[in-house]
Amino acid sequence: MSRVAFIGLGRMGRGMAARLVAAGHTVVVHNRSREKATDLLAVGARWAGSPAEAAAGAEAVLVMVSDDAASRAVWLGADGVLAGDPAADALAIECSTLSHDWVLELSAAVAAKGLRYLDCPVTGLPDAAAAGQLTLLVGGEPADVEAAEPLLRPLSVDRVHFGPVGAGTAYKLVINLMGAVQIAAAAEGMAMAERAGLDLDLVAATIAAGQAASPQVVRNTRRMVAGDHGTDVVFSGHLRRKDAAYGVRLAETLGVGAPFGRAALAGLDALVAAGLGDQNESSIIEVARRAQRPSV
Repeated sequence: MSRVAFIGLGRMGRGMAARLVAAGHTVVVHNRSREKATDLLAVGARWAGSPAEAAAGAEAVLVMVSDDAASRAVWLGADGVLAGDPAADALAIECSTLSHDWVLELSAAVAAKGLRYLDCPVTGLPDAAAAGQLTLLVGGEPADVEAAEPLLRPLSVDRVHFGPVGAGTAYKLVINLMGAVQIAAAAEGMAMAERAGLDLDLVAATIAAGQAASPQVVRNTRRMVAGDHGTDVVFSGHLRRKDAAYGVRLAETLGVGAPFGRAALAGLDALVAAGLGDQNESSIIEVARRAQRPSV
């Protein structure tokens, strides 16, 4: 078993770290707030006061944080992972959903330190993380992916290796931008159904059984009907907006216009501007409800 540093104990990270503890690895954890580590420390994880301290002697470092800025601080900060002393040839596994350009920059910095880098964003919700039921979207050298298998297996039911470093992130940004478009379209459709006087419970149930159904659409249309956007936040508007922005940026880099992604991003910008960014992403229904028909 390995000595593993796990940094970032949010809704996803806590469950993932717990899976590694249960698999018998020696897991050293760090988070900006120690309170989020309480349950993990109770089952055998060890606490570190900084990313550098967590990484000392680690054979693998896994990170699960919110965005590029948080990732940069964890890896390259004054007390970041690369300021510490991981084991020679350690695996650096970044599980966060990040921009493609930052992933490439980070992988170069990691390689310069003699570590092996994998981008390994995930699909699945917090309950799937806690149950080891995630799908991992991996970019990296085949030998490094194989070396990481004992760490990745307890986290997931499927591990898809898309190609070299950056490939896993590219796929994650593609599907999350598609998700943003789907959710924005669902909000628009539900607002139309509401204005038309339809029974929204019946609308959501029929969507779930029809051709427009996807896990994103089904989950969010049900939340739109319930109107419980501020409780049990599964995926916030801020996070969806961040992922959509990273996806549009990648599209620009690739020369793809992304008109539908841009429209969804504009809706998410409006959601955040309305003060709804900390609520569940389903709150984008409020943007659709408030939108007025353009004047001709």
